[in-house]
Amino acid sequence: MANEYEIRADFDQHTIVVYQAYNPIIANSAVKQQRFVSPFSFNRMTWIKPSFLWLMHRSQWGRKKGQENILAIRMKRMGWDSALKYGVLTHPEPGIYQSPEIWRSEFDRALVHIQWDTERSLKGKPLNQFSIQVGLSRHIIREFVDDWIVEIQDITPRVCKIRDLVQHGKVKQARAALPSERQYQPPLESCRKLMVNAF
Repeated sequence: MANEYEIRADFDQHTIVVYQAYNPIIANSAVKQQRFVSPFSFNRMTWIKPSFLWLMHRSQWGRKKGQENILAIRMKRMGWDSALKYGVLTHPEPGIYQSPEIWRSEFDRALVHIQWDTERSLKGKPLNQFSIQVGLSRHIIREFVDDWIVEIQDITPRVCKIRDLVQHGKVKQARAALPSERQYQPPLESCRKLMVNAF
């Protein structure tokens, strides 16, 4: 059984894949330029997620308005680990923060927000584990776009294929088409403050 709070992702020695969903205008421009450009907003928080199935639940497999295109963004692990280092949880976890006031002070100054959401199965069923979301504030988005991104792919056709397989009861084939994800170990100094299970 997976640990309750663990980061699972598609990664190699130097990079990690995170997912986002956008409308076709933003997505097509990002793929063409291999970086985010207008009308992508650099003035608000953007959330990146390493769990494919959690984003499928969130975007309704690309059927939610404004989230029709699913992007797989391969970014430098150095950047991902930096984001985790800057991260502050979105709730005042008692075992992490001495008081809600201390948490609020750290949260308000944080460059990155960390949120844990219920992980989902292939069919959208809630699982007994959590998936990490990393919110990059406007103060760090430029670094993400200019320095951390290695490649941007539009994987919407793959998403549609898997979605159709599930709808037709071909669960085994759908599962085989999923991106490969395994447990990711961030720097140990980030584990305790972000509730990440180390291994």
